[in-house]
Order: sequence, then C-alpha cells, then structure tokens
Amino acid sequence: MTAVSFEHVSKIYPPRVTGWKGLFGTPPGKGLQALDDVSFTIAQGEFFGLLGPNGAGKTTLISVLAGLTRATSGRASVCGHDVITDYQAARRSLGVVPQELVYDPFFTVRETLQFQSGYFGLRKNDDWIDEILANLGLTEKADANMRALSGGMKRRVLVAQALVHRPPVIVLDEPTAGVDVDLRRSLWEFISRLNREGHTILLTTHYLEEAEALCARIAMLKRGRIIALDTTQALIDQAGVEDLEDAFVKIMNAEDPLVEAA
Repeated sequence: MTAVSFEHVSKIYPPRVTGWKGLFGTPPGKGLQALDDVSFTIAQGEFFGLLGPNGAGKTTLISVLAGLTRATSGRASVCGHDVITDYQAARRSLGVVPQELVYDPFFTVRETLQFQSGYFGLRKNDDWIDEILANLGLTEKADANMRALSGGMKRRVLVAQALVHRPPVIVLDEPTAGVDVDLRRSLWEFISRLNREGHTILLTTHYLEEAEALCARIAMLKRGRIIALDTTQALIDQAGVEDLEDAFVKIMNAEDPLVEAA
C-alpha cells in the first residue's frame, strides 16, 4: 500500500510586486519555481529520506502534503486521501514536526498535548500522552509552562504534538536541528520503534549520518527537482564512494541526475 504519493507536483510562488510600479500594473516577473514536476511514492511502513541543500524545495513539498500550501499543479495524497479533495482524512493520517518552534505560551506541556488531541476528537488520550512524554524525556516537564522550556525541550513537544493522534504517516522536518545528543538518541529510538510498528516516516535532515543509518530509501532535491531516487546503499554505490555524505556531495555536483523509477 502507498502511504505518500506525489504526482507531477509543481509550485510557483508569484513575484512580490511592491511600490508604485505594482500599483500601475508593471508586468510581474516569472516568480519563484520552488517545485518542478516532482513525482515519487513512499510505501507503507517505509523510512524515507528527503535530502537537499537549503532552498531545494523540501519544506515546500512537505507544506503541500500537509495542506499548508497548494501546489500550482499536480496531486499529493496521504494513505490514498487527496490532500485537497479529501483533506480531513489526509490530515488525520499525517503528523508533521516543523522546523520552526511554534507553540502557545499560555499552556503547559500536558495541556498542549491535550489540546492537540482535541483537534482530532480524542477525549481520552492520557495514557498515550503519558507514553509520549516518557519516551521523549518530558515527564518531569509535563506541568511546566511552554514559555519556561529550553529550545530543545520545545522541540520535543513539537514531536509529541505530531504523534499525539497516532498518525500512520509521520513527517520530520529537520527534527534534530540544534538539539542535544540525548534528545537525538531518544528521539531516534522512539521513532525507529514506531517505524517497526508500521508507521511510515518521511525525514528531512542535514545530518547525513542520520539519514544513512535510518532511511532505507532516499530522494535528493535540487532546485525543486528530483535528481536522485534510490535505496541508500544504491546511491552510495552509484556515486562510487564510501558513505552518504560523499555521495550527496557528488550527486549534487553532477550534471546528470541519478533518478530511478519512483
């Protein structure tokens, strides 16, 4: 079964027209092509990596999947649910950990997770919330106000929010950026366990050693286009190097893409 599908997804952000020229109808520029005909699928239960330099289009692609932005053309779906025409089912099937530290400063950690549960109609979710808190090292902070947490602790809460409704598909957008070693270790142990239990994981990260250790298959984005898509080991072998970091550098600098059938 397919957990995530992108079919010819393109996204063009319109140009910003400011000042008096915008008022008098000066023809706009071409805009920004953030995604260019992106197509691939992720199987149910897969641990999939999405890699690329800053500005490659990774976050835009995730935003399309999460319904935070609309594709200019193409189609995206989660567990067979179109993110536009069947958006409620698509949202219930997806949990997203964003890059940005977004939180409500008036709630405690537990209240934040209870409130998030309510978005999905889950009224008796305390046992699962307790398990998430324990696995992410947040039990002692359960009654602390979100404003009192360190940046690393706030990121743990973002992970907990994404997991609180037990989504079959979990998207991690740079989840360990700027966090301590203990969080990275506990997070990957927990996420790996969820993956073994059948959850599909989509990971973006600049820590290529994490991607190599965790992801069975990887897609590489460059300027909004897929330039490589294969198993992790196959990409390393095709690049003729020893590890994913060297393979990433070589593929990004190559003129010809290494794209296999999605």
